[in-house]
Amino acid sequence: MTLEFPSREFDDAVAALCHGVASDEQMAALHGLLRTDPAARDEYLLRVALHARLASDPDLFAASGEDTGVGDTLVAGVPRITAPRDLRRPRALALAAGVVLLLGLAWWFRPGAAGRRGETSRAVAMLNRVVNARWADGEHLPRLGAALEPGPLRLDAGLAQIVFYNGARVAIEGPAELRLVSSSEAVCVHGRLTAEVPPQARGFRVGSPRLDVTEHGTSFGLKVDGERSELHAFEGRAAFRTNSNTASQALAEGSCAVVEGTGAPRLAAADRSAFADLFDLQAKSVAAEARRYDAWREAIRLRQRDASLWVHLDFEHGGAPAWRLPNSGARRDAAADATIVGCEWREGRWATKPALEFRGVSDRVRLDVPGTFESATLAAWVRVQGLDRQINSLFMSDGFAPGTLHWVIRGDGVLGLTVIGNGGAHQILASPPVMTLDQFGIWTHLAVVLDGPARQVVHFVNGRPVSRHALRMASPFRIGPAELGNWNANGNTDNDPFLIRNFSGAMDEFCLFARPLSAAEIGALFAEGRPQSDTLASREPNSFSEPTRRNP
Repeated sequence: MTLEFPSREFDDAVAALCHGVASDEQMAALHGLLRTDPAARDEYLLRVALHARLASDPDLFAASGEDTGVGDTLVAGVPRITAPRDLRRPRALALAAGVVLLLGLAWWFRPGAAGRRGETSRAVAMLNRVVNARWADGEHLPRLGAALEPGPLRLDAGLAQIVFYNGARVAIEGPAELRLVSSSEAVCVHGRLTAEVPPQARGFRVGSPRLDVTEHGTSFGLKVDGERSELHAFEGRAAFRTNSNTASQALAEGSCAVVEGTGAPRLAAADRSAFADLFDLQAKSVAAEARRYDAWREAIRLRQRDASLWVHLDFEHGGAPAWRLPNSGARRDAAADATIVGCEWREGRWATKPALEFRGVSDRVRLDVPGTFESATLAAWVRVQGLDRQINSLFMSDGFAPGTLHWVIRGDGVLGLTVIGNGGAHQILASPPVMTLDQFGIWTHLAVVLDGPARQVVHFVNGRPVSRHALRMASPFRIGPAELGNWNANGNTDNDPFLIRNFSGAMDEFCLFARPLSAAEIGALFAEGRPQSDTLASREPNSFSEPTRRNP
């Protein structure tokens, strides 16, 4: 592996070093580059010093001696975040320089990867596709793209495809119950499924009440109905054993084995027509996505008539230049189109819809929203790839001008809204830690409502309120020059240049309303824009009176 400077590979290698997850290959390539490229060496030292500076002050945006308004949050004891301070202290900079030296030495004497501990996960598969899926009452509703841990999946109706971490793909049709056991094993309690098992998933096993299937690089169907189980071998040979016979039996391609009760298996011809819907899952999923996409486009056309929608960036750039995001809100005559700096276009919530990916420290979207308002609602669809900074920007006004807003995700998953007042006054309103690892890589709807007359702020995740706070800062509020996915200090002399806020992930839609949306309206924004079919999340709670309480 070789590195060039500047390049995204260089950025990734330095970031991996700072977070202690760099591979030996990355370390060797980085060492070779730094020995020969003075510019890369200077940039490397700046970034490591930045990381060391942030790491040297654990209280940065993490605690406050003043009332932040989180006393009435849904979860008591949530760590608070504070406003920016003057960080230009000789002691801190000396400490940062010392840590830089230590990090440099650590490259030569670092312990092996086996000595490091990191985040772990019990997940064994992921939910890959759904078509009109309706999950059983009382179940935790899996979201499209979600990591799945061992346990039952009960599908009342519709289709769902699960991809196991060993590479096997299983599609189920409701009503069905599939119990996930491991990354290479599942049990079909009842219902119909098809499985495609590539050679690298050799040994994948599916159990059932009457027979167990262990096949090698094949495609098969399994139907379980009470005392009767049917195994259909569509491609390749399938190996199975019954409860009454421990010896493994081979089922030839195109054949079917039927087991009823404790009787011996009967052979018949495989019947693909009995599993037609499952074989059509991909085509039906694409069609369902297209319908959802069209429904969202129609919904936003109606919503754009709302006079309070000052800014609406739908990320449907169409014929616009690739560096411009048109503002389709009602105040587009006052708030000009946004400008893309860095970032790259990627697939959005639907395969045919674009989104912007934020990766580097330079990536951002610039916009300017003139005027003042008494209340505001900010909402965005995001796909978080990682919380790389202590403070990760969603939408932040430049600098610290009075009345401006800073909407962020903290490194521990806390949502925060900072309201800047006069004379250095400020208030930070922080949710519980709600952006957890299981939400990384999944499209998530975030919103925050700032209600000036009611003096309150409410944070929302996927249409549900997660915390409420008393607001002490008085209106008017404003945005002015601002950024999505990053932050501009605006030459503030009290700001330390080491405070970087860049977002890591993708963004698909952004709304700014100059009024407080109700909980029902936030729920509607989520329902209109969620990528999966309506029935998948139709029973998600949307009531502030029944929150999910969590300990920090």
